[in-house]
Amino acid sequence: MTFPLLQAHATFRRSALMLALVLSGAGEASLRAADLPFDFSTIEKITGLKGTRNDAEGVFKVSAPRTDIAVTVDGWKMPPFMGLTSWAAFTAGGNAEAMVMGDLVLFEDEVNSVMSAALSSGLAVTALHNHFFFDQPKVYFMHIGGEGTATALATGVKSALDAIKQVRAIHAEPARSFGARNLPAQSRVSAAPLEKILDAKAQQNSGMAKFVFGREVAMECGCKVGKEMGVNTWAAFAGSDDDAVVDGDFATTSGELQGVLKELRAGGIAIVAIHHHMTEETPRIIFLHYWGRGKPVELATTLKNAIATQRK
Repeated sequence: MTFPLLQAHATFRRSALMLALVLSGAGEASLRAADLPFDFSTIEKITGLKGTRNDAEGVFKVSAPRTDIAVTVDGWKMPPFMGLTSWAAFTAGGNAEAMVMGDLVLFEDEVNSVMSAALSSGLAVTALHNHFFFDQPKVYFMHIGGEGTATALATGVKSALDAIKQVRAIHAEPARSFGARNLPAQSRVSAAPLEKILDAKAQQNSGMAKFVFGREVAMECGCKVGKEMGVNTWAAFAGSDDDAVVDGDFATTSGELQGVLKELRAGGIAIVAIHHHMTEETPRIIFLHYWGRGKPVELATTLKNAIATQRK
């Protein structure tokens, strides 16, 4: 979501504003919200949300409390003020007019529709996790980011928020399952076609098939760790050749994450978590966990496409 002429204009305007601040004695201070190179009312109009400005940090922020579904945590009805509010904050971009960061409060059946909407609108999805234990219904938090024109970024935020409304319009209450039929008690997945697609040998157990692809990182101690130490992408298949589930984990660098997410969602595979497993490793590895349902050869093809984005 970048446009060369707009980037050049935004970079020039921001540089001029920063120079003015320096000459006026503001030194390295951030731009005041009033000096941001975009119109706040446009963001409010596009997102349909009222915003607030923070002059000290040069930020304009819109928010949307989740009041449509009651959430309890350990039996206590939780007010949105305690952390159930979606938000998106806008500031001046480094290479474009604006950048956005945000956090969306989602229920399980909303996550992947919202993620697809965000990704297709040019936003990045940077994390997906929980904040609570014993919450009913289960709440997830999806972090987003992006850089471009304020109009394009606000439109991306609006698309994500609209996806929430679309899910809730179909089902007033959050779903408790994917809605698929039960798998047979005994798995009978043919490993050979999957081995051909993924170009790897499968581990087999009781009719199930599993693939593991390792990569190597250096830890803070200088130790090299790889596949057996948990730095791996893996996929496990169960069910039958006509109807199977696949679950697993992708180990990605930050530069690979968005491409993998887009390929998995394009193939209908659900993302269930995005987080880190380690600290201080080089290169930095982000892990995403997923769950898919369908014919195993189709699921394996989607995984192959996602892995190919990493190899680029």
